[in-house]
Amino acid sequence: MPMAVRTVRCTMAQAVIRFLNNQYTSRDGTEHRFFAGCFGIFGHGNVAGIGQALQEHKDFRYYQSRNEQAMVHAAAAYAKMKNRLATFACTSSIGPGATNMITGAAAATVNRLPVLLLPGDIFARRNVAPVLQQLESEHSQDFSVNDCFRPVSRYWDRINRADQLITALPEAMRVLTSPNETGAVTLSLPQDVQTEAFDYPAGLFEKRVWAVPRNRPDKVTLQVAAAWIRRSKRPLIIAGGGVLYSEATSLLASFSLDLRVPVAETHAGKGSLLYGHPYNLGAVGVTGTPAASQIAQEADLVIGIGTRYSDFTTASKTLFENPRVRFININVASFDAFKHHALPVIGDARATLGELYDALKGTWQAPAHYAESAAQLARDWDKQVQRAYDTRHQPLCSQGEIIGLVNDYGDPDGVMVCAAGSLPGDLHKLWRARHLKQYHMEYGYSTMGYEIAGGLGIKMAEPGREVYVLVGDGSYLMLATDLVTAVQEGYKLTVVLMDNDGFKSIGGLSRALGQDGFGTRYTYPVNGVMVGDAETGAQVLPVDLAANAASLGAHVFRCRTYAEVKAALVESRDMTKTCVIHVPTDRYADVPGCDAWWDVPVAATSHMASVQQVRKEWEAQRAKERCFLGEGA
Repeated sequence: MPMAVRTVRCTMAQAVIRFLNNQYTSRDGTEHRFFAGCFGIFGHGNVAGIGQALQEHKDFRYYQSRNEQAMVHAAAAYAKMKNRLATFACTSSIGPGATNMITGAAAATVNRLPVLLLPGDIFARRNVAPVLQQLESEHSQDFSVNDCFRPVSRYWDRINRADQLITALPEAMRVLTSPNETGAVTLSLPQDVQTEAFDYPAGLFEKRVWAVPRNRPDKVTLQVAAAWIRRSKRPLIIAGGGVLYSEATSLLASFSLDLRVPVAETHAGKGSLLYGHPYNLGAVGVTGTPAASQIAQEADLVIGIGTRYSDFTTASKTLFENPRVRFININVASFDAFKHHALPVIGDARATLGELYDALKGTWQAPAHYAESAAQLARDWDKQVQRAYDTRHQPLCSQGEIIGLVNDYGDPDGVMVCAAGSLPGDLHKLWRARHLKQYHMEYGYSTMGYEIAGGLGIKMAEPGREVYVLVGDGSYLMLATDLVTAVQEGYKLTVVLMDNDGFKSIGGLSRALGQDGFGTRYTYPVNGVMVGDAETGAQVLPVDLAANAASLGAHVFRCRTYAEVKAALVESRDMTKTCVIHVPTDRYADVPGCDAWWDVPVAATSHMASVQQVRKEWEAQRAKERCFLGEGA
């Protein structure tokens, strides 16, 4: 007779929490508990299911959030700090609670960060339909707002029967722990099925360790890559987030120094080389440094490591001007490795770079004059950074000098987090990363409102570090409410809130497009019409963001001068409570850029002469965009 399978009778929701509580990852022999707990906001679609299961399983920590989008951002930030080896689950009710998570899911998937979403769903049994918050469809009864998660999830499933968990949960974990497939995973949980009992096999709830491999590249491809590098005269490494996730930073530093290859960094890869490395050119692309831009324009070989080559990195395919440039792409994902008709070297960044280093060291170096030229460009740019830090802009502070203050007077072991607006561009150029996790930027999706929630996730991942949230008033107003969660849980954040009465980044872009910053200032309409920057008589809105932050439980420093911000940063380091340093800044004071271009199409017809002129300039730049088809080979 077949041996009886031991079972555990529990609800579907209880089974989910039991399973999640026993999932681990392992890399290089070190185990990590994969789920640190569950963020959630309860409604009728999950309170009796997942809510009851969390209440019953107290060893799987529940964290109360204030906004469903924010809790996904916090989970993604936590996963990023943990190099994708750990994350959170996030649960919501059906309806607006679920759809609030879609932006967070998109950000996680775009940035290749693992997050598990558990939205409640409509009834699987249909006799009571339509239920509260059900979006009906005349074409199908198996349809809900949760179908919106499909395009922004790397894995999506609806659990219409309790026994479907037995196959769905392992599939979800397979994707979440995959270096090349990870992103948001959504399991839609019908509210009635969450509460149904089933006899689950006990083996489903045993400890499971998911090995995260360091895949090695094909040997022949690696030999070809080494041959290409030996023939290059002006090689450039572009370091992306994969360098950090694979923990390849020390190896990259040695590779660059010994072989004299300069390195430029994407937003996700900033910190791959620390400040002071002689061949660290800093930021690359539209928000890059003149040093990185000049070297990139002349490079005959670009070695991308863990980058997906966004338009900001490539300056809309205008940055690499050498007519015979070609690409080697080291990436765990073949999708990214093949971009620009590159030689695709598919494998873990640390493992692959190590094998490539072994093949080259002692036999090849980039030309000395080229390396010294790159190092000099880096030194020249650092002087410009210092000038931006030392600016004493009047009557209001400039954004650049506030960045310098945080960099110089914040805790050097702290983490800076930012996401959207003009701050990412200035930070990418100006921030001096002194440890590999100090620069935390969500720029894959550039989500306004990520900053405070992301800061919370970072602090939860590294409680011993100071976390500095740099945010403009536009992003703050999008999603400030998880200041309350930080206060509730006792996680101290230091929020530097730069108030420039509007959307500084898009205001600048609007002016660059000949549109005078229309609709980007926080002012009353003039004669019933929203105005641009040149309009006189527009009255700024009487909004007090410092008072708002205080009302949410934060300690607030009201600052107006450079000296006051400096004093607040110093004082805040000794505080244990979440702080907000509020400072008005000049929305028109910009950090100088470089020659890199970003393709934002301009109106082809307009009665505005300013737009007509910019359209002509855009057409000239548009003609410089390239399709890299391997012609350099």
